[in-house]
Amino acid sequence: MKLEPTKLGSERASPFIWLPFEAWVALRFLREGYIQTGFILGGVAIGVAVVVFMSAMLSALQANFVRRVLTGQPHIQLLPAREVVRPLHETTDNPRWGAIVQAPLQRLKSIDQWQSIAAQIRGMSSVLVVSPSVTGSALVVRGDASRAITVIGMEPDLYFQIVPLPEKMVSGSAQVAVNDILIGTELASDLGVGPGEKLRVTAANGNSNTLTIKGVFDLGNKGPNTRTTFMALRSAQSLLGLAGGVSTLDVTLADVYAAEDIAKRMASLLNVKADSWIKTNEQFFTAIRAQTTANTTIRFFVGLSVAFGIASVLVVVVVQKSREIGILRAMGTTRMQILSVFLMQGGLMGLGGSMMGALMGFAALKLWEQTQRNPDGSPMFVLNIEPHLFLMALLLATITGVFASVAPALRAARLDPVVAIRG
Repeated sequence: MKLEPTKLGSERASPFIWLPFEAWVALRFLREGYIQTGFILGGVAIGVAVVVFMSAMLSALQANFVRRVLTGQPHIQLLPAREVVRPLHETTDNPRWGAIVQAPLQRLKSIDQWQSIAAQIRGMSSVLVVSPSVTGSALVVRGDASRAITVIGMEPDLYFQIVPLPEKMVSGSAQVAVNDILIGTELASDLGVGPGEKLRVTAANGNSNTLTIKGVFDLGNKGPNTRTTFMALRSAQSLLGLAGGVSTLDVTLADVYAAEDIAKRMASLLNVKADSWIKTNEQFFTAIRAQTTANTTIRFFVGLSVAFGIASVLVVVVVQKSREIGILRAMGTTRMQILSVFLMQGGLMGLGGSMMGALMGFAALKLWEQTQRNPDGSPMFVLNIEPHLFLMALLLATITGVFASVAPALRAARLDPVVAIRG
């Protein structure tokens, strides 16, 4: 059905005359109420810009936090099953003489058949790297000074794919041979040593070895820089008395957030203790969840305010355009066409506002990235501006506009032509 523009009270030709009737009327109403349309487009744009900016910022912030946490640890650690003690017999005759059971000390021991377990883990589709290591306590001595340390024996080619230690070196090299050791900056400062100097390392079992400092690293945390040391796997096995064994299998995954579920599955299948980074950093992960919940809540209420804004404007349009709607109905326009007119108005305002908001959000993100810098001039953290974020914002805002216009559209479609024309 085609109508001449003059029949709606205008003597000028409309630029929308080539459009379908419903779209032509919807755009005509929006153009005539340009002040209201401008305000609602601005409101939608601001709401979408806030959602885009906050979503991108939160995603980048969480990715930065996770990256910092996981650069010093694997996604999953497999450990030997804990030792338990059981009474040899139960004394049920006299409950006063029950067996006294004490928890055993957890000795340093190797994972049983660790080569077979490592091969099974590598066969899992979600696993990227499996690195065997030996971890234990020792005492490092330099002259009259001594410090308690944690010894980590590893295979550099595998372990450095999990913890990028070469990137954290302050001096020296990260490549370790049989008689080399890597130490943290705090330990090097406490002992007054550097690359090329000797340290004597003694384990609790009495084994000792004199090792050469190959390099000094900085893990970004004072505690690990004071206690943690790295050496070749064979050196740690000999020092800690685990010839041919390993005390830990470090695992990295393609999806870091699936670590807890995969760890539980590994523990049940392989009869080992499996600790995921989510479990060992439970407070941090709880904070991440709280941030996500807060962001979702904010987005919901921003969307709700946008929906109410569109609905309120369209209700006013229905009141203002009652006479025109009555004329259209008297000329044969169906209720479904009137309904479509107002649904299109809501969708167009949602789409137009979301396009403006997406551009505003993108500009705000770029401005923040350029202005917020670390003291060394590098970005505070990398913003990964993903196209699907903008597409989702456009889609959701358009759908919100359509749903917000349902009530005003139904009211317009139900107007009685005679009553509407009489005013």
